Amino acid sequence: MALLEEFEQQGNWLFRRRGQFPMLFLLIGLGLYLYDLAYDVPFFLGAEAARPYFWGCVVISLLGLFVRIYTVGHTPVRTSGRNREEQIADTLNTSGIYATVRHPLYLGNFLIWLGPALLTAHFWFVASFCLFYWLYYERIMFTEEQFLRAKFGTTFTDWAAKTPAFIPALSQFRPNTVLFSWKKVFINEKNGLASIFVVFLIFDLTGQAITDVWAPNIPLIAFTLLSLLLLAVLKVVKMTTTYFLIEER
Repeated sequence: MALLEEFEQQGNWLFRRRGQFPMLFLLIGLGLYLYDLAYDVPFFLGAEAARPYFWGCVVISLLGLFVRIYTVGHTPVRTSGRNREEQIADTLNTSGIYATVRHPLYLGNFLIWLGPALLTAHFWFVASFCLFYWLYYERIMFTEEQFLRAKFGTTFTDWAAKTPAFIPALSQFRPNTVLFSWKKVFINEKNGLASIFVVFLIFDLTGQAITDVWAPNIPLIAFTLLSLLLLAVLKVVKMTTTYFLIEER
């Protein structure tokens, strides 16, 4: 099998499982985090900086969620979703954030996962995560671009020639041609906020259990409970009303 077909086949396989494999790194990162606490490994920035550093990692993950929300909210239906079975793109997104980067959703995912990776405070682990993420998503991005190239031809290649794949060129930003839709955001990203806070709460609570020093992070607990409450409300609204039916745009 030629490399072109092999890359595309691998990308399609990974595309359908793109939310699963990063969980392995999350578990490894949690293990490293707990190991350092259990064996009293000094924090590289000093004990006083541990809590601000923790919240800095939370902010990085929230920034990734913001990128996803902004991207999804400004895209037409049947594009930039969470579909796993097949590639879908009725139109080619080239305005707004897509004028600066070709794969903003994967950039958002990277930042979301980078937060917990940085929490380990292990340079080699963070570097390994970045390398793994690139190799993992490179195949997926390649497959998606093969699909877009076949469907949109020179419209895609002209856009791709001037738009970076992963690192945004902010100077190229152009206003969005699609109005922002909170409905589409709620449908596609409703789990994101709660998931981020739950992950960091797990790190915090298991770390306290390992050290047997209980100092509840009240703001983190409050944000987690509020995000879970919001998620529950959104799920009830979706099940009991037609509010989240999206019109074709």
